[in-house]
Amino acid sequence: MSRPDDLAERTDALDGLLRTAGHRLDPALAAEGARVVAHVRERLALAPSTTVVALAGATGSGKSSLFNALAGADVARPGTLRPTTSRPLAAVATDEDVHALLDWLEVGDRHALPADNPTARGLPTGLVLLDLPDHDSVVVEHRATAERLYERADLLVWVLDPQKYADAVLHERYLRPLSGHAAVMVLALNQADRLAPGERVAWRDDVRRLAVQDGLDDVPVVPVSARTGEGVDELRALLARAAERRRAAADRLRADVSRIGSAVAAALDGGADVRRDVPPADRLVTALEHAAGVPTVVDAVRRSAARRVRARTGWPPLRALGRVRPDPLRRLHLQPGARDGDAADRTSLPPAGPQVQAQAANAVRGWLDEATTGLPDAWVLAVRADVRTGGLADDLDVAVASTTLLPARAPWWARTVDVLQWAGVVALVGGLVWLGVLAGTAYLRLPEPTTPEWGPLPAPTALVVGGLALGLLLTLLGTVGAWAEGRRQSARARRRLRASVARVATVRVVDPVTTELARWRSCRDLARRAAGDGTRRRR
Repeated sequence: MSRPDDLAERTDALDGLLRTAGHRLDPALAAEGARVVAHVRERLALAPSTTVVALAGATGSGKSSLFNALAGADVARPGTLRPTTSRPLAAVATDEDVHALLDWLEVGDRHALPADNPTARGLPTGLVLLDLPDHDSVVVEHRATAERLYERADLLVWVLDPQKYADAVLHERYLRPLSGHAAVMVLALNQADRLAPGERVAWRDDVRRLAVQDGLDDVPVVPVSARTGEGVDELRALLARAAERRRAAADRLRADVSRIGSAVAAALDGGADVRRDVPPADRLVTALEHAAGVPTVVDAVRRSAARRVRARTGWPPLRALGRVRPDPLRRLHLQPGARDGDAADRTSLPPAGPQVQAQAANAVRGWLDEATTGLPDAWVLAVRADVRTGGLADDLDVAVASTTLLPARAPWWARTVDVLQWAGVVALVGGLVWLGVLAGTAYLRLPEPTTPEWGPLPAPTALVVGGLALGLLLTLLGTVGAWAEGRRQSARARRRLRASVARVATVRVVDPVTTELARWRSCRDLARRAAGDGTRRRR
């Protein structure tokens, strides 16, 4: 059971759904939804306490005669020529000003009736009764008028006769599409006086069977006879209860909104259970890493980090040899010590080969397929339109170029080794100079100065041997340290580069899909609210 005040909420939900979904909905369904939203808001603004009851039926069903019987006055003029009703006629029994409502209904023939007139057996107060043209009229304009008012009436009384009640057009074109409107429909079996009692029961049972097949399980079925008055009071009582509840208009409008909401919800489900979150992008990022040349950059970082450490820890007299070969990162137009945002705009990485590019493109398509599994085709196409792979290679190259690959300075221990290496060089040079002085003194046969001894060796010799040994030892330690530093910095650079590539993947691929899925979920929730599912869940 719907809350009496939920119609506006459901209409707003349907309106929001149409705005959010945009071109992703079937154009015919979207147009029908927009028409229903406009119809609901227009109807609620026009005499909301008045119930508009329309008599609908085929040629010869006796609508005009039943109209007069219900109105308690000869307002309509039944005839023998077909079609007998060429334009809608209104019998008005309400205290509200309904001129604007009838203008909206485009009903020009209006007859005011005394409300609750027991002598005339007129309509109960709060009703506008419409006699409509035949839906099977040979005049196209008459059929169009009838169908337009079928959509705008609050309560539909289908007047059926024993000859045409099972007509396929009636059920397939009119009753079946209104399967959710049983609460605002009545099946009036007119001309019941022409049938024997047994035939009348069989007719009523057959009409109920057909109504169930049309999805109208709970629709009231009332045998009537406009000629004898049989069943007219019962039908009038049904209309009176509808007028007293003053809910027929809201029920009809709610059913229209629910019909569109249910249709959209079914279309949005796509026939499959759709994930609520986007799938992990690990494989996508890995494929884009290869397309961006990340493995090449990581290897260059390893060699550049080791080269820098060796330049600080190697034996100083031989360091110049290591500077002959250029820095591996600079060869790629990458600055080893640059911070994020200060690096070069582009790299000199060779473009990815066709195989790698194909793998990256397949990874993007595969991830999109996984992310959009079960979505309706229109939403899948919208996702693919939002994810543009053009320029993706340039964005990846810029991301690599702007990533910090190495710290600005060598590690502290390398700087410490550098100081010790220079200390060893000083010791070596000092020892050589000392030995040179001693050799010169001996050559000139000058008195030889006293030379101290450090352990088993003279001091200058100890300085030379110690300086060479220290340099060799520190160089070996530096080589091992350079290898370890290269591994550490390459692993660190790999993490940073993967994060940079992941940001590109997020902006260019993941975010558009996430936005589209969020839009789809929002539309699905709005559709369910419009259909009434949200109301039932809240209750």
